[in-house]
Amino acid sequence: MSGIGALSKTTGCHIETIRYYEKIGLLPPALRSTGRHRIYTEKHRSRLIFIRQNRELGFPLDDIRELIALAADADRPCADALSVVKKHLAEVESKVAKLQQIRIELLSMSRTCESTCLGSNTPDCTIVESLFEPAAGARSGCCS
Repeated sequence: MSGIGALSKTTGCHIETIRYYEKIGLLPPALRSTGRHRIYTEKHRSRLIFIRQNRELGFPLDDIRELIALAADADRPCADALSVVKKHLAEVESKVAKLQQIRIELLSMSRTCESTCLGSNTPDCTIVESLFEPAAGARSGCCS
């Protein structure tokens, strides 16, 4: 058993994060000492590592909650966990595609600048000019 500081050190999670996960129910409530200090067990440490690894993979807290529920229920099929992972994978692939489009646009902006206006002042900068133009395929309306 250990206090919150020791749990923080062994898992790499900030103390505030541990308290938050406990507050929202991802981490079971800590035991309390006679002085009302939190006391954590190996079960807490293991759960916190599970949560942290899932967060590093980008899983939202609701998906982590679902994966915890799956792990706790021996009768649930592995296909349920696969479904959670595939949903997250689709979201990641969508983000990657958007980032690739951003990369293409940024490369184009930098190449245009290097070939046409590098050395000029800001009013002649193609980068600044292009940022005042709507992007190709941009939605209409402000900030959409």
